[in-house]
Parts: sequence; structure tokens; C-alpha cells
Amino acid sequence: MRGKERRSDKQETKERMTAFQTRCREAGLKVTPQRMAVYKALVETTEHPSAEAVFQKVRRTFPSISLDTVNRTLLTLSDMGAAFVVEGSGDAKRFDANLCAHQHFKCLKCKKILDFHHEPFDQIEVPTNLPSRVTVLRKTVYLEGLCDQCAKGSGIKGDLSL
Repeated sequence: MRGKERRSDKQETKERMTAFQTRCREAGLKVTPQRMAVYKALVETTEHPSAEAVFQKVRRTFPSISLDTVNRTLLTLSDMGAAFVVEGSGDAKRFDANLCAHQHFKCLKCKKILDFHHEPFDQIEVPTNLPSRVTVLRKTVYLEGLCDQCAKGSGIKGDLSL
């Protein structure tokens, strides 16, 4: 079973990489090995890495790549809709290439970000009292608290499994 899962994951990554190349060309961007490596590092993880974490992974293949290049590439991915910045409070920007409908939970202690999906959150209505001069482009739900591992050590009770 694991072998099939791995092949499926590899096939999905390959398909996403091909779609990304097309998306780059449509956006008028060159398909560079460095850009591909940054995107691949992002799609191959279920984590929500910072630019620093992506940089550490990509520089194994491209030792001369700079953190600034990785950061600018991640922001470009966000601008072109291939990934997005996980909104939060205060910490380094974290990035996510999962474009399916989902929400995020961030542990305030260990800083882990978990994906979850609660369909009613997809249906959040924009308040009618927002000024007419704004255009809402994206609605997100971002929850903060303690993950189950951190809650165990804190004595706080509750079901935090997602």
C-alpha cells in the first residue's frame, strides 16, 4: 500500500509541477530551475514552511541560491495564485501550496500549523456594512490555540484533534 501511495504522491507532484510550468508561462514568468525547486519544496510538504525552511531545503540542490531569492519566489507564487501566505499574527510568513478549500489552526506554543476543513467556514458572508470601496478577494478562517501535544503538557483539557 505504501508503494502505491508514494507513486500516487509522486504522480500528483509531477502533475502539479507541469501545471505550475503552464501557470508561469501564462503569467509571463520564466520557468527557471530555481523557481521550480522552490515550488516543489512547497508542494512536497504538508507543513506550512517559512521562507527560511524552504531556503534550507532548496539550497541542498542549489547551494548558491539566496534566502532573498527564495522569499521573493514564494511571494511571486502567492501573487500568481500558485500558493498563498498563511495569515497569522506576528511570526514569520508561512506559505501553503494547498489550494483546496481549507482552514488553518496554529498552535501558539509549538507554532505548528494544521490544515482542517469545516464546510460552513467556506460560506462566510461578507458583512454588508463594509464600505462600497472595498473588494473582498479572499475569506479565510484562522484559529489559534494549543495542539493536542502542547495541551497535554499545559493541563488544559479539551478535544483539539483536527
